[in-house]
Amino acid sequence: MNFEDAELYRDITDTARDTPSWVQHAAEIWTEAGLLVFVALFAAVWWRARRDSTQAFAIAALAPLATAVAYVCSEVVKSGVAEDRPCRAVTDAASSLAACPPHGDWSFPSNHATIAGASAVALALVRRTLLWLTAPLALLMAFSRVFVGVHYPHDVAAGLALGALCAFALIRLSTGPAIRLAEAMRSSSAPAVRWFTGPGPATPPAHAANTAHTTPRQPTRHR
Repeated sequence: MNFEDAELYRDITDTARDTPSWVQHAAEIWTEAGLLVFVALFAAVWWRARRDSTQAFAIAALAPLATAVAYVCSEVVKSGVAEDRPCRAVTDAASSLAACPPHGDWSFPSNHATIAGASAVALALVRRTLLWLTAPLALLMAFSRVFVGVHYPHDVAAGLALGALCAFALIRLSTGPAIRLAEAMRSSSAPAVRWFTGPGPATPPAHAANTAHTTPRQPTRHR
């Protein structure tokens, strides 16, 4: 933490204290419950991927796993850095909107920002257009952690970067094995397993396919 970061923290928390009470309450709710939006998106892309290609399903199944791995990485870094929370360490700052976590619940990097960054990238790897939704949500989550006073700006910036990098690397490295596993699960004899993976893309009925590939007969002319 440097002087400029502490000053930016003070500016943001001072502004937070000057906002209307409904904004403060909304920020407190979002900074904790906002991660549930990503959980809902994970569920939605998994459900849709059940009728998509095996590759799309494999990445959709890997997305929450990659986010969990990113969280573990964040916890490891936290324990190594052991940076105190700004709500205790920064003098002359406005009181935090959220309760200051106890000593030992370290500040760097932000777990919430790490989860948000990982979720945003993982979901975008499933369906690229989702980045237009997930990226703003991740940035909003990261900013809210500073707004409510429990993280420095560099905590959330590092969390976003760490989460995005972990999710991207794990999914890229694991997609091949995950595809092979998904193929095996889709051909499993267990109904519960087939329900989880879904049937994959719909295929046209056999008679329709045969009709499409059959050359129509020319009418016979009688002389």
